[in-house]
Amino acid sequence: MGFRISNLLRSVGLCVGLAAALIGCASEEPEIPDQPAEVLYTNAMNALEEGKANEAARMFEEVERQHPYSSWATQALVMAAYSYYLMDDYDSAVPALENFIQLHPGNRNAAYAFYLRALCYYEQIADVTRDQGNTEEAQRALSDVIARFPNTPYARDASLKLDLVRDHLAGKEMEVGRYYLQRDMYLAAINRFRTVVEQYQTTTHVPEALHRLVEAYLSLGINEEAQAAGAVLGYNYPGTDWYQDSYNLLASRDLQPQDPAEGSWLQGAF
Repeated sequence: MGFRISNLLRSVGLCVGLAAALIGCASEEPEIPDQPAEVLYTNAMNALEEGKANEAARMFEEVERQHPYSSWATQALVMAAYSYYLMDDYDSAVPALENFIQLHPGNRNAAYAFYLRALCYYEQIADVTRDQGNTEEAQRALSDVIARFPNTPYARDASLKLDLVRDHLAGKEMEVGRYYLQRDMYLAAINRFRTVVEQYQTTTHVPEALHRLVEAYLSLGINEEAQAAGAVLGYNYPGTDWYQDSYNLLASRDLQPQDPAEGSWLQGAF
């Protein structure tokens, strides 16, 4: 019996090994034979137009591998990154773009490479409840496009996207600030709301941030700063519900909005 079982196990092991080998062979991509750079590039473009982004990326990379010093190789680097971008494979697209930017900073496609890198981060932005690492990278990359290529369509679109990115980052600061405020961690909350007021003044979150500052300062008994925050809110956003709420809150303490005192950080906030 032992002999038969051992033979059976060896047979099963052999079959499993053979199946694994067959699966491995089937999953391997076929090698791309050496061809002229123009032919490889054209084939890659055809694959891309047919919606075969993965195949196109491989062929574009093959142009650079087989003909590294050709003019086709330079363009192929960008197109390989674009192919990965179309597949949402940002982990492959970003290094390819970084490589292009490092090797060819003065190339006519450099602006597009910087812009596409920014898009890779922008399209990975997560909601405000999650880590904002990609949002911060998007902010840096979009700012880079604007600074380096100011009078281009890329810069104009980057400016629009940067406003949304900054609003998103301000939203994250607000979420954390509210968390601290609800738990009576007033100093920590003030730091978050102050960041919104000082660093994200063009965003939609500033009126609420000023109101939350009124709440936090009053809770700490720092009435002058609460009144100052209310005054800044009323001057800049007089018709908002946030100002009405702050005014009512101050009035409930027999206080009124009051211009920031000399030395207050709110004095130079706007």
